[in-house]
Amino acid sequence: MNKRILVTGHLPEVNMAELEKLFLVDANTEDKPFERQRLLHAIEDKDGLVSMITDNVDEEVLDRASRLKMIAHFGVGYNNIDIKAATTHGIMVTNTPGVLTDATAELAFALILAVSRRVVECDKATREGRFQYWAPMLFLGREVTGKTLGIIGLGEIGKAVARRAKGFKMRVLYHNRRRIASSEEKELMAEYADLQKLLAESDLVSLHIPLTSETRHFIGKEEFSLMKPTAYLINTSRGPVVDEQSLLEALLNRTISGAGLDVYENEPALTPGLAELSNVVLLPHIGSGTFETRIKMASMAVENLIAGLSNKIPPNLVNREVLPHRRLTE
Repeated sequence: MNKRILVTGHLPEVNMAELEKLFLVDANTEDKPFERQRLLHAIEDKDGLVSMITDNVDEEVLDRASRLKMIAHFGVGYNNIDIKAATTHGIMVTNTPGVLTDATAELAFALILAVSRRVVECDKATREGRFQYWAPMLFLGREVTGKTLGIIGLGEIGKAVARRAKGFKMRVLYHNRRRIASSEEKELMAEYADLQKLLAESDLVSLHIPLTSETRHFIGKEEFSLMKPTAYLINTSRGPVVDEQSLLEALLNRTISGAGLDVYENEPALTPGLAELSNVVLLPHIGSGTFETRIKMASMAVENLIAGLSNKIPPNLVNREVLPHRRLTE
């Protein structure tokens, strides 16, 4: 092929080598986001785009992309891409679902344990020389074993978190748009609950919902008021599903005991005051941040791109309504 593609993120070498065998590749080789103006200029002569979650692929970008046929997004969520505009332009969009389930579920549990046992706070105290002796009531946290875990959003990641909760003998409540089959509830040992019940009874609340107009600020002041003062909030989904200002106030006022966050409302910026709190663990969006998962994600994006630019239907096409405008084969 002599098609030109743009890769806006620094991909593993094995995946880049595969692309370079087939395409003329213009790629970001640095571990930082692709600059907006560079994107607007570089997209003009490209047939394909491997996009990152940090790219805002909007109408302005798509208007410049007169040759673009395919966007292979490196990520599960694609709210940074104007899907409607892409479809209007006849551009296929794909994502990389499924591959980050275990990595994200593991990180959710890492945050559960970190906030409950004050791991980061105690590490800081030890490094600063404040660990000078052992005493019965110093650095006390809360046990996870036997507690109630509330999971909001029981997709694949939420289910993976529920399976891990079994090892800690936790009671699992879940809230979802649709109740799952009773056989699966039994397998997961998960009990369906309305949102109010889940918030009121859970010791830990873990969020696994997509960002939509309905879920923006899904958790805010009212929801925090329903939670136990000993409860913790965990968010590894999307930042804007939590009203971060309300979260800050809940943490300051000890409306809840703490939080573990991997995503932020105005990422990468934090709500002023959040970083100064000792009862919150803050991570730099590393839910899928393992060698194994990132290579799998890149491989899936490459597979999608190759299929789309070979006039085939990509495996993970998210805008199937574009198909009537394209002559493709299965």
